[in-house]
Amino acid sequence: MNFNSKFYLALLPVLLLAFSLKAQQPAADTSKNLSLTIAQVWQKAATNSKAVQIKQLKVTSSAEGIKDAKAERLPEININGEYARVSNMPVYENGIFNTPTQFPVLHTTYTVGGEAYLNIYNGNKTNLEIDARKRENNIAGEQQKLTLSEVKLRVAAYYLDMQRSIIFKDLLLKDIAAQEKQLLQIKTLQKNGVVLKSDVLRAELKLSKQKLSLVQLDNDLAIANQKLNILIGLPDDQRINPVEAVQLDTTGKETYDEYLTDAGKNAYQLKISEQETELSKLKLKNIKANVSPKVGLFAAYNYSYPQILFYPYSPSLYGLGFAGVKASFSISSFYHNSHKVKVARLDLESQEIEHAQTEDGVRQQVNEAWLRYKEALNRVDVSRVNVQQATENRRIVNNTYFNQLSLITDLLDADTQLLQTRFDLAAARIAAQLQYYQLQNVTGKL
Repeated sequence: MNFNSKFYLALLPVLLLAFSLKAQQPAADTSKNLSLTIAQVWQKAATNSKAVQIKQLKVTSSAEGIKDAKAERLPEININGEYARVSNMPVYENGIFNTPTQFPVLHTTYTVGGEAYLNIYNGNKTNLEIDARKRENNIAGEQQKLTLSEVKLRVAAYYLDMQRSIIFKDLLLKDIAAQEKQLLQIKTLQKNGVVLKSDVLRAELKLSKQKLSLVQLDNDLAIANQKLNILIGLPDDQRINPVEAVQLDTTGKETYDEYLTDAGKNAYQLKISEQETELSKLKLKNIKANVSPKVGLFAAYNYSYPQILFYPYSPSLYGLGFAGVKASFSISSFYHNSHKVKVARLDLESQEIEHAQTEDGVRQQVNEAWLRYKEALNRVDVSRVNVQQATENRRIVNNTYFNQLSLITDLLDADTQLLQTRFDLAAARIAAQLQYYQLQNVTGKL
C-alpha cells in the first residue's frame, strides 16, 4: 500500500463524520424566526429583564418610603379603654396581725378615651427624613438605569455575537462552494496526470474541515440565541434573526473631551455617588438635630367611672379633657450626641473621598473605552487592507498553481489566508460596534 492510499484511508473517517453531522442537523423551522433590530431587542430587555424588574421594585419601594416619611407630619391619634374589678380594701388600724376594718369600695372601674399629638417642631427632623427618603429614591432610580444600561450592553454583546456567527457561516458556505469547484479542477488535473493524488487528498481534507466548522458555528449561534432569549424574556427555542447591519460610519463622531464631559453629566456611577454623599450630609444634620427642643400640641379626653380623681369622690361616670402645648428638651443629649456627630461627620468625609474615587474611576473607564474604540476602528481599516492583499495573493497563487509554478500547499494556504482575513474583518467590525456600545455605557448614554 503506497503513501497516497494510506493517506486516503486515514481521511475517510473524517469525511464520514463531517457528512453524518451535516445529515443530523435538523431542518430550519422558519416559522419560529423573529427578525429584530437592536433597538427592539433593547426594548424587550427593558420590559422583561429580571434584573431590571428587581431594580424597578426597589424604586417603587423607595417611593413608598417617601410617603411614609411625609405621613409623620400627620397628628398621632390614639384611643384607649380599660376595665377592671377592684378587690376589697382592708385597713389595718391596729397592725397587720390584727383583724382589719373593711373599707367600702366600688368593685367596678373603667375608662374610655382618646388622645392626639401634633408635632410642631422637633429640630426639623421630619423634613430631613423626607429629604433622606427622596435621596434614596433617586439612588434607586439611578441604580435601575445603571442596571438597564448594563443589561443593554450584554444584550448587544449577544446580538452582535449572533451577527458574527451568521457572517462567518455565510463566508464559510461561500468558501466551501469555491473549494468544491476548485477541487473539481484539481481532480481533473490529477486525472490528466498533471498533479499528484496527494493534492486531491489535501484539498478534500481541507474541505471536510470547513464543513466541520459549520457545526461549531451553528452551535455558537444557538448558544448566543438562548442567552439573548433569557435576557429579553423569550422562550429558549425562539430563533432570533438580527436584521440590523453594523454601521460604523454613524458612530463615534464625538471627541474624547466631549465623551468625558458627557460622562461627568450622565454617568450613573457618578449620580449614585453624588446622591449617597448628599444622604450622608442629611444623616449628619439629622443627628445634630437631636440637640433640639421638641414642641407639639396635645389633646386628650376620657370617660371614667367612678370619679376618684378629685375630692369629693362620686360613684358616677364623669368626663375630663385636656388640651395644650407640650415642650421637652433632653439635657443628656449634649453628651450622648457628641460622639454620634463625630461618627456621622467621619462617614461624610469618607463618602466624599469615595465620590472623588468614583470620579477617577469613571474618567479612567472613559479613557480606556475611548482608546479601545479607536483601536478597534484602526483594526477594521487594517483588516480591509489585509482582505485586499489576501485576495490579490490568492489570485496570483491560483494562477501559478494551475500553471504548475507553485505547490498545492501554497494554494491552500492562500485560500486559508483569504478566508481568515475576511473573518478578521467581520470580527473587527463587530468588536468595534460593541466597543462603541461600551463607550456609550460608561458615559451614561446607552
